[in-house]
Amino acid sequence: MFAWRYNTYGGPIDVVEMPDPACPADGAVLKVEATGVCRSDWHAWRGHDPVPLPMVPGHEFAGEIVAVGPGVRSFVVGERVTSPFVNGCGSCSYCLSGQAQVCPEQTQPGFTHPGSFAEYVVVQHADMNLVQLPDALAYESAASLGCRFATAYHALTAQAGLRTGEWLLVVGAGGVGLSAIDVGKGLGARVAAVDTNPAALELAREMGADVVLGFDELGSVLDLTDGGPDVSLDAVGRPETAAAAVRSLRRRGRHVQVGLMLGPNAEAPLPWADVIAKELRVIGSHGMAAADYPAMLEAVASGKMHPQKLIGKRISFGGLGRALQEMDGVSAPGITVANM
Repeated sequence: MFAWRYNTYGGPIDVVEMPDPACPADGAVLKVEATGVCRSDWHAWRGHDPVPLPMVPGHEFAGEIVAVGPGVRSFVVGERVTSPFVNGCGSCSYCLSGQAQVCPEQTQPGFTHPGSFAEYVVVQHADMNLVQLPDALAYESAASLGCRFATAYHALTAQAGLRTGEWLLVVGAGGVGLSAIDVGKGLGARVAAVDTNPAALELAREMGADVVLGFDELGSVLDLTDGGPDVSLDAVGRPETAAAAVRSLRRRGRHVQVGLMLGPNAEAPLPWADVIAKELRVIGSHGMAAADYPAMLEAVASGKMHPQKLIGKRISFGGLGRALQEMDGVSAPGITVANM
């Protein structure tokens, strides 16, 4: 098969010919029909989130099953499927309780083994990690679910418990932030979006944000939301954005951290005086288990949520390397998806 691969952090990303992947006994091999280009792939390529080298990036994908191992019981060759980017082991207590997104033995295509910037990708422990796609959901829309949309959905439903009529503040209107806006509106919340990029804010407005603000205008969010949002979500992953999101909350509000805090930011401080005095909750969120996909897919099928609207740029397989490298600069709003 052909795949995009890098051999050094920050080095060239080249198309190479590799052997077709072997199918694990309890896994599956998918022919990749569409794959997203995510900033997490860029972090791995740049070495901010180190991965084994060489590496084929890509962890947001959808495709058709071309092989299943003898241990697979729930899926067959020919099915249209996707998978969350966190693949659980299927046997630990977290997986057995439906929380595969925090499995201590998790695998992640594009991070622990070759990913979806390729003709084929392996999903291990297929019965635990594959999700059958509705016929009406296009491959490119399904690929946009795998990391950013599913992460936002899990963050706001399972972690933050966002309720109808509450105010949600989304800091950062990139892929996961725009996803959070769409999910928030689908849950019946009112949404304020913050970013420094006017184009991103315009797209946030198109996704349904009730209020859009530049980062330097964040102080006005308390008045605009009648005392502060009930839930804040930092989709950026910087000390200043996380702290500002927490400070903005109304009393007894909930902050959910989705943006990756990497390198020196991993030890970033928070305004703990506010956390204590206002009885705030600070919550982490990491992907979403395949077991939770049916409710999200139902919301998409019903028209409450619209992952297809997040696709800002469509490219071919040949454009994947450049698309990843271009994240060194200011990324275009929305999600980039390659149709293979």
